[in-house]
Amino acid sequence: MLRITVTDGEPRLHGATTPLSPTLRRALAEDPGPVTVMVHGYKYLPGHPKHCPHRTIFARVPSVTDPRVVSWPRHLGLRGQHGEGLGISFGWMARGTIWDAHAEALVAGHALARLVAEIRRIAPARPVNLVAHSLGARVALTAIGYGNPGAVSRAVLLAAAEYAGVACSALSGASGQATQVLNVTSRENDLYDFLLERLVPPTIPQDRMLGHGTPRLPNLVTLQLDDPTSLKTLRAAGFPIAEPQRLVCHWSPYLRAGVFPLYAAFLSNDLPLGRLRALLPETGTPRWSRILPRRPMRAPLALPAE
Repeated sequence: MLRITVTDGEPRLHGATTPLSPTLRRALAEDPGPVTVMVHGYKYLPGHPKHCPHRTIFARVPSVTDPRVVSWPRHLGLRGQHGEGLGISFGWMARGTIWDAHAEALVAGHALARLVAEIRRIAPARPVNLVAHSLGARVALTAIGYGNPGAVSRAVLLAAAEYAGVACSALSGASGQATQVLNVTSRENDLYDFLLERLVPPTIPQDRMLGHGTPRLPNLVTLQLDDPTSLKTLRAAGFPIAEPQRLVCHWSPYLRAGVFPLYAAFLSNDLPLGRLRALLPETGTPRWSRILPRRPMRAPLALPAE
């Protein structure tokens, strides 16, 4: 694991003043496997005694006990064994107001693009994958959109707090066309999507969060985690994901039992994008369909007999 924190707009070793490149070069030389960069969302802050991503969700053994804190690297198979590849914990300033964090995510995205470019410079043939949650998806999409063409091999976006139009622009442009993306959403996240759309208006009129206004792109497939048909199909394919337990949950895409083996299979290409697309429905259920399920239509009132 390599801990990187965005400092003054640049990717730097967490808590160190030494240059990044020599340490990065040594870390890449130690293991020939792929590089997996993990990007957190809102409310995390590197170095914070309670909310530091490097010590919580991106640590093999989290330093805090919290039901919303699980070890991403451990569940992704990054346990420190040779051949697993290099795991990178990517931290950025995501505390403060939602508007502050939204702006910081753009800065962090450019820093992530520079980090990926440096990895590719040192190891040109090494696959670089991203796993990002919430506003971290905005960071990831910015890096994909502004990076070199094909620099990011695959990305898993979890409850993405970004607009579909922004994602479409990043993934359909020259830099993002070669990046394969698994967009993981759930109607459990509807409230969070709705609130962000009200707090941070879109630049494109009528645009919606990526979980609802999903663009139809050849390099993107969407998984709705609370769709019974999708879960049944994935279970038959060898990926038994637990049923949803909550009406509202922003963290379901990484707390739900069984999700990480699916993400790991996608990132390693053991489960190719085309195969995953064939398993899943083309469209998801509408917003609020989990919180406010459709009621059966009432029978019309009978007219009184004459």
